[in-house]
Amino acid sequence: MENIDLEILLKLGISAVLGLVIGLERELKRKPVGLKTSLVISIVSCLLTIVSIESAYLFPNSDKVRITMDPLRLAAQIVSGIGFLGAGVILRRGNDSISGLTTAAMIWGAAGIGIAVGAGFYIEAFAGVALLIISVEFIPFLMKLIGPKQLREKEIMLQLHILDKADVDKVMTFLIAEKYTIRRIRIKDLSDGDHLVQILLAMDMRKKITDVYYSASQMEGVERVEIESIS
Repeated sequence: MENIDLEILLKLGISAVLGLVIGLERELKRKPVGLKTSLVISIVSCLLTIVSIESAYLFPNSDKVRITMDPLRLAAQIVSGIGFLGAGVILRRGNDSISGLTTAAMIWGAAGIGIAVGAGFYIEAFAGVALLIISVEFIPFLMKLIGPKQLREKEIMLQLHILDKADVDKVMTFLIAEKYTIRRIRIKDLSDGDHLVQILLAMDMRKKITDVYYSASQMEGVERVEIESIS
């Protein structure tokens, strides 16, 4: 095999390994984009970049037609085209929160790593993957330990079915006394006479959601409790 063929195989192999690292991080978190998707994105992005670069030198100029090609024209289309795939993993939940943005960014990152490897920037590609993993794994963990208070909190949606209207104020007083941060509240009268109170709470990361559940269940006037973790 020629040296150029070996170099192409090396590039594809490196892009597969780096795509595997990115996909494994998403797979461990049970995200929509896992190993297979990240591998495909990284390898194909690398392949298209190689084709784009190599094809620019396969068509020499002639007397009748002057052919000029941009070596990275296909790579530029990868960056814009990958946005459609990233948009498919961004979801809007019923509580108006958005999820999937990090996964969409990792898709874009996997394509960028493939392009970098295909263009021959091996060290930059390895450094990029290392920084990606550090950014999504270690930096958030560090911020939860020493960062501002807002970064050391998690949000939960608390839904309470309350029998008496007078008990709604008691519930709010209890939550404030427990040092929970109330971000948003919604009160709705139900057809059976009960009152649905939906509260978006921010609490310390170290506290357990079950502790909130037990406390809310024991509050006077509370008939049913539902809790959903937001972040």
